[in-house]
Amino acid sequence: MRTSPATTLVAALLGFALITLDASVVNVALPAIGSALGGEMAGLQWVVDAYTLAFAALMLSTGAFSDRAGASRAYAIGILLFTLASAACGLAPDLAVLIGARAVQGVAAAVVLPASLALVRQAYPDAARRARAVAAWAAGGSVAVALGPVAGGALTTAWDWRGIFFINLPLGAVALALLVRAPRSERRPAPLDLPGQLTAIVTLTAMTFAVIEGGATGLVALAVAVVSGVLFVRVEARQAHPVVPPGLFRTRAVSVAVAAGVACSVAFYGVVFVFSLFFQQVQGHSALYAGLLFLPMSGLIAASNVSAGRLAGRYGPRVPILIGQGLATAGLLLLLVCVDEGTPATLVAALLIPLSVGCALTVPPLTSLMMEAVPAERAGLAAGVLNSARQTAGGLGIAVFGTLVSHGFVEGMRESLGIGAALFAVTWLFSFRLSGPSASRA
Repeated sequence: MRTSPATTLVAALLGFALITLDASVVNVALPAIGSALGGEMAGLQWVVDAYTLAFAALMLSTGAFSDRAGASRAYAIGILLFTLASAACGLAPDLAVLIGARAVQGVAAAVVLPASLALVRQAYPDAARRARAVAAWAAGGSVAVALGPVAGGALTTAWDWRGIFFINLPLGAVALALLVRAPRSERRPAPLDLPGQLTAIVTLTAMTFAVIEGGATGLVALAVAVVSGVLFVRVEARQAHPVVPPGLFRTRAVSVAVAAGVACSVAFYGVVFVFSLFFQQVQGHSALYAGLLFLPMSGLIAASNVSAGRLAGRYGPRVPILIGQGLATAGLLLLLVCVDEGTPATLVAALLIPLSVGCALTVPPLTSLMMEAVPAERAGLAAGVLNSARQTAGGLGIAVFGTLVSHGFVEGMRESLGIGAALFAVTWLFSFRLSGPSASRA
């Protein structure tokens, strides 16, 4: 019996939505997790960053793994591992086990993402139908981002923080059941750069550890990050098939795309982390109410993504990238000036919207900019580098912002907002140097 491509699309979309949801659903539940498991700020940062860093670092190689194993097999492995890790998170007796299980979730997510997209490409050989299918796949991720804080708040309030992980079990089972009906994928030879992948993992983990832990331990971690980073650069220069080709960043469009993507992730993920705590720990709102306060900012992401595509199609990527970064900068500065302990929560929710819309206007055209700046045969590699850089930046943003607010919440929050605005101002200047409609081919 021939399987409908729609079945494969739904399976791929569900997996992508799951791993996207788990990047944001935890934030609102952090105070409840801290109360239940006794975690301080550093521990709560690791609950988020263990997932983000494993996701980011391994994404450099999981595209090649998907090709070698076959997309359907890789997807099944990823979803099964993600579901089992979710069960471990929900059953975690202490913070250390939870952080470890979150890292395994991140490993699984890194496998699921490229495999899910490869399944969509496989199911729709016609270019026009494939474009619509990929758009639907991407929309699933946007919806998951919007629902993450609300779902986290609702499950934590009505059930328990463990519910945000247990809900993944039936959803993962459905994704696997749908996958059984999808055609098996062919295996293709794809080189793996294991030395580069390992040094990347050590570098990113040590760097984040240095920021979160600080003190003498942090200095040791920083030294490890520097040494490992140097080794990574040397390894990549000698590899025939490096995970991050050194020459990739010689193109201005690639450098701008990665820099702008980093700024968006630092600001967006860092701000969501900080304000999840602000609404509950500083203003005393419930987890559900805190989640609902994020709905206006996250709910506009999908519509803004569509607007970004239209603007880029008409004026080239430079225009929406500049508008988006300018709007995000303005939003961060408004938050910096207007928000303190007594600011009405609904006003804070409204002031979060410019940042969200600005990032949503920036990311799709910068992704297109990156893809069009490299040869077609390197598009997958470039996508892995961009998404890895963005995920890593999000993890580091949470680490830096969390460290700042742990030494005085409101003052640390303002410093965090200032850092985000400064990053956007710098990348806005870089983006301004792009040429016009043909910037994507610079």
